Amino acid sequence: MKQYALLSMLLWLFCVPQARGTASADTAHSVESTLGEVTVTAIKQKADLTLHPLASTIINRSQIERLDMSNIKGASEVAPNFYIPQYGSRMTSSIYVRGIGARIDQPVVGLNVDNVPFLNKDNYDFDMPDIARIEVIRGPQSTLYGRNTMGGLINIYTISPLNYQGSRVMAETGKGNLLRMALSHYQLIKPNLGMAFVGDFHYFGGVFTNEYLGHKADREKGGSLRWKTDWRPAPRLKVENSAWIALSRSAGYPYAYEGSGEINYNDTCFYRRNSFADGLTIKYTGNNWSLSGITSVQYIDDNMTLDQDFLPLDYFTLTQKRHEWALTQDVIARGRAGKSYRWLAGAFGFYKSTDMDAPVTFRNHGIERLIEEKRNAVNPDYPIRWNDRSFVLGSDFDMPSWGAAVYHESEFKAGRWNLSLGMRLDFERVGLRYRSTANTGYTVYDATNPDNIKVYSYEPVNIDDRGRLHKTFLEFLPKATVSYALPMHSQSNVYVSVGKGYKSGGFNTQMFSDVLQQRIMGMMGLGMKYDIDDIVGYEPEKSWNYEVGGHIVCAGGKVLTDIAVFYIDCRNQQVTTFPDGTTTGRITTNAGKSRSYGAEAQVSYAPDNHWMFNASYGYTHATFSRFDNGIADLSGKFVPYAPRNTFFAGVTYSLPLSKFVDCVEFNANVRGVGKIFWDEENTRQQPFYALAGGSVAVKYKWARLELWGKNLTGTDYKVFSFKSVGNTFCQRGMPVMWGVTLRMNFGQAD
Repeated sequence: MKQYALLSMLLWLFCVPQARGTASADTAHSVESTLGEVTVTAIKQKADLTLHPLASTIINRSQIERLDMSNIKGASEVAPNFYIPQYGSRMTSSIYVRGIGARIDQPVVGLNVDNVPFLNKDNYDFDMPDIARIEVIRGPQSTLYGRNTMGGLINIYTISPLNYQGSRVMAETGKGNLLRMALSHYQLIKPNLGMAFVGDFHYFGGVFTNEYLGHKADREKGGSLRWKTDWRPAPRLKVENSAWIALSRSAGYPYAYEGSGEINYNDTCFYRRNSFADGLTIKYTGNNWSLSGITSVQYIDDNMTLDQDFLPLDYFTLTQKRHEWALTQDVIARGRAGKSYRWLAGAFGFYKSTDMDAPVTFRNHGIERLIEEKRNAVNPDYPIRWNDRSFVLGSDFDMPSWGAAVYHESEFKAGRWNLSLGMRLDFERVGLRYRSTANTGYTVYDATNPDNIKVYSYEPVNIDDRGRLHKTFLEFLPKATVSYALPMHSQSNVYVSVGKGYKSGGFNTQMFSDVLQQRIMGMMGLGMKYDIDDIVGYEPEKSWNYEVGGHIVCAGGKVLTDIAVFYIDCRNQQVTTFPDGTTTGRITTNAGKSRSYGAEAQVSYAPDNHWMFNASYGYTHATFSRFDNGIADLSGKFVPYAPRNTFFAGVTYSLPLSKFVDCVEFNANVRGVGKIFWDEENTRQQPFYALAGGSVAVKYKWARLELWGKNLTGTDYKVFSFKSVGNTFCQRGMPVMWGVTLRMNFGQAD
């Protein structure tokens, strides 16, 4: 019934009679508000996404500030069928779109910042002040953007110093000892050369307490510095460079044991990340053609350390230290021949080198429960006892990878009809050099005579395994789209598209500790021996996406409606399974196929300069059509972690006042998500829930003071649930949150 009521509201908005007048500058798809303060844009797409035959959501700067978005997780639910749960730490950037997603390893959604691609999803979650707009594109973008964009693409564009000069200040405080500050300055060095310097700092004291350690499990702090340069050395030449460095420190992992409802673990958990990125974009525009180059270098230095059992017991801890360098190069040529033909061609290459140290430390309770008890239950006459009450399973990895691709897109126009054909040939090679070590031992006792138990033997465990693996992938990624411009007094269209999506394969580095553990168990006559070649590698995931949609502009531009219906056939799907004989780990493997279908709609309505309405709704029905996890046949079960419904609605009213206060702005919004299943068997779930938010802002010339609140009704919900060593854990969603934000703008746009 909720879905029917929502659809009725959307239809009502869509059918608002046309009226004279112009749209508010804050309209969600307004070209002025969307493109203002942005320079080098639309390298591979039209500047206005509403002209593209694809499903997209544009969040402009006003809406970003109104919803207090500091990173891409704030866009969750605002875009229909787009969900980013906020759990774990800033390393966890799982994104689910239209029923597909990934908890670990390769993402299904790409991220570009000022056209520069970010290759590692573990570096997606960062704060970035002065965002001009965020674009969320749904559906496979593999033809133009390649690997790991089978679910869509996120584009972030920042303010340009050529379009805005002056200083900006932001300060925020709130519940949980929240403190955020940002300072930026935009300066013209010459009429054709501008620079921007942006810095920010954030601290959050947390709201969830680890009862054992007595401190907040979700506290964090971090900051960043960004230097952006825009240069026009010649009328046809544009040069843009952005250099960015960021630091993040978080306690991480506020996971509660469902048996008690408490967060209560004894070992320290944290996530630390240092990152750097520099992106250079050069664009030359000729007569009816342009040539662009995008070059980037990226670096990540991070450390994830966690109490992997999340209990006040000494089972085992995991540390994952990583150093990663990445280089990318994209060259794009665009042109047109007359009014009926446009083309785009490009070549892309990348190289990534990752060094990782990932030891698992077994402690006393883990040795007793996971090794000694199992071994002694099988052979009680000759029990064992481990000599060391703590030992390390060492895992070191060197993972070089590189890839290259060529792509092309042709667009033909005939009257109101438009046909687009695209193709991409994508090659990738992934390598793995590993070393697994263990240096420990155990004592075997002779207990055949209970009255005279004696030492039978001393058994050393000295393992030093090394090896090399590699995989190569070659994919052909076509896409075809037909669109029709509607005979209306606006730029409205309907479209049909078919495209292939692709998520690259790789290696399960997290499985090596289990491989090593099983080898030790095998020395004692238990467990099983894994074939490393079979257990640690997984192949690419592929999908075909079929979509029908439209962009409708009516009421003189006051009502903007986007609708889409889709069907996704996902093959060779990457799923998380329990391998036979494992005790603690999971692996990514190609064990299934799934089907996903659904619909989405979004509407914005700006009747005048005072009111603004936004609403979006997405429905997804994603199930496994073939899936055997080695324990049971789960065909027909819903795909876990991907929500069936997403919903967002917001209304803003601006009240002009006297000369002492320009206006007071009132905003109310609600976000809804669910149902979400937490396991492949569909035995645990989070029902649909809604979170109410709102704000009141006072604006005066260069200042804006805002009081805001989130989850104002105190809704109790879970954002994550999982099992570890047979126990179930969950992370509760944020309680009622509130804060005050001050923004000051000492500058003006050209």
